[in-house]
Amino acid sequence: MKKLFLMGRSEAGKTSLTQALKGEELHYEKTQYTITADDTIDSPGEYAESKQFGAGLACFSFEADVVGIVQAADEPYNLFSPCLRTFILRPLIGIITKTDSPYANVPMIKQWLLNAGCDRIFLVNNVTREGIDELMEYLAEDPVKITMEQAKFKQHLGLNEWDPLPDGVEYPDGI
Repeated sequence: MKKLFLMGRSEAGKTSLTQALKGEELHYEKTQYTITADDTIDSPGEYAESKQFGAGLACFSFEADVVGIVQAADEPYNLFSPCLRTFILRPLIGIITKTDSPYANVPMIKQWLLNAGCDRIFLVNNVTREGIDELMEYLAEDPVKITMEQAKFKQHLGLNEWDPLPDGVEYPDGI
């Protein structure tokens, strides 16, 4: 199972999402510090909202197999800049919460997440659990393990370590 690192602004639904993924009853719990569990890393929204803590997000991303940007469907503004992927060396996914909000603007939030560089976007509702199963299926896949030599070879090709090799390309002998 992939370890998921969640980042997003306060009240975006990160902690509720971790509760929904574990099948727990939802209850409000303000995240005061970064909480690391076996399968998730939940960060305080203030880390994403403050330039002083931004480097902390990058550091925590190295402890995860995949990074999830969590944005509520009714977000009034976007915290994450285009091409966010350039400082996160993990697969980057977008998770849109609060999809049932009367103020939801899912197409706009999707565009923000695509601009940030998300490979895949999940729409979830933590209360009704809509979309949670699809996210859990994605996370259930084991991350691909490769050697340092294989990672260097992929990097030489301009690929990320999790990207598949192009058709017709194979690792050199001995790697």
